Amino acid sequence: MKVTIFGSGYVGLVTGACMAEMGNDVVCVDIDQSKIDRLNRGEVPIYEPGLDAYIERNAAAGRLKFTTDIAEGVNHGIFQFIAVGTPPDEDGSADLQYVLAVAESIATHMDDYKVVIDKSTVPVGTADKVACRISATLAERGVDLSNPEFLKEGAAIADFMKPDRIVIGTDNPRTGELLRALYEPFNRNHDRLIIMDVRSAELTKYAANAMLATKISFMNELANLAERFGADIEKVRVGIGSDPRIGYHFIYPGAGYGGSCFPKDVQALARSASQVGYEAELLNAVESVNLRQKTTLFSKLSKHYDSQLAGKTIAVWGLSFKPKTDDMREAPSRVLIEALWEAGAKVQAYDPEAQEEAHRIYGARDDFLICDSASGAIESADALVIVTEWQEFRSPDFEELASQVGDKVIIDGRNLYDPVLMASKGFAYYAIGRGLSVDPVI
Repeated sequence: MKVTIFGSGYVGLVTGACMAEMGNDVVCVDIDQSKIDRLNRGEVPIYEPGLDAYIERNAAAGRLKFTTDIAEGVNHGIFQFIAVGTPPDEDGSADLQYVLAVAESIATHMDDYKVVIDKSTVPVGTADKVACRISATLAERGVDLSNPEFLKEGAAIADFMKPDRIVIGTDNPRTGELLRALYEPFNRNHDRLIIMDVRSAELTKYAANAMLATKISFMNELANLAERFGADIEKVRVGIGSDPRIGYHFIYPGAGYGGSCFPKDVQALARSASQVGYEAELLNAVESVNLRQKTTLFSKLSKHYDSQLAGKTIAVWGLSFKPKTDDMREAPSRVLIEALWEAGAKVQAYDPEAQEEAHRIYGARDDFLICDSASGAIESADALVIVTEWQEFRSPDFEELASQVGDKVIIDGRNLYDPVLMASKGFAYYAIGRGLSVDPVI
């Protein structure tokens, strides 16, 4: 089948590469000429495990092409996926200007039947707005529907190739069958396709991300309580996770969630609620808890040093908001690093994939050294803060840590180590809801 993807960002590239991998003829369209030039040279602008191989293989086979020619893209495929960004507006609501601009471009160039598919994460009612933009040709030549993505950064290829659900929002039986045929290669083991009305599909995407974000903020709230009660949140996590109604997914306490989805989607759903006259108190609390949690690593470090951080050198392990990505959008590391600079400290940071992104965001600074290894980051450092749970941080050389980290202080934002072991090695070890934390009040 012939498929057009508008947008060559995270969702667009994964969708296009995976569609091509199944034998479809895919054209990805983007207005960023430099990005298209890079892709045509075989350079993938984002890090996602396995994506570069998919793009290289399918581009070489002629099944995956990249262009800035909008007319070529519209004329190419019956399926027109809109996969452009929906960044937060000033009030936190989703900015739909890029989605609606693509809809207008499709309307301008379409001369036969098209299925216009919202792949971007969009507020409820967006499909109606897209339909209005192409209303002049909608009745005879096109139909709009919702097909939200459920991709986890770091596991996007597996999520797309072996989805746990494929949600299609449409009020037209014909388009439902067309999408069923398109997704048939991804749906062979058992039927994962869920067809519903468009508005329910749009809300499903936001509801899923809001639910997961809520679990994270809830566990962080419990971790903060555990510190004050003198309990160990990791034991609590095992105790509640064994209940199948709760499960172990997304109940790991930490330094707060980040990335391109959870922060903006929780905000956007809360703002959408206010626009229809409903105060989403729980969503607002989830966001508030997360913003506070992102400050906890700096707070623990500052408390240890009695707020005297000026002149200190702090090693930071992990810059990306989660492992297996180079994405630093809304990352807890940024809150920590910027607070350290404000306090007069220097930062030596290491991340397996996000070095270039950190350079792009912060540029060259005298108080910021990006290192090539975890060992390099701790060299001559006064303290270590672990922000991202990359695998290589789980079993470090503790003797090296003890010899390199001058004050033998570790702030562990991901609860990677055993507090008893760390204490036996002479470390002042602060974790989330365990180890040295706030003095218990009970």
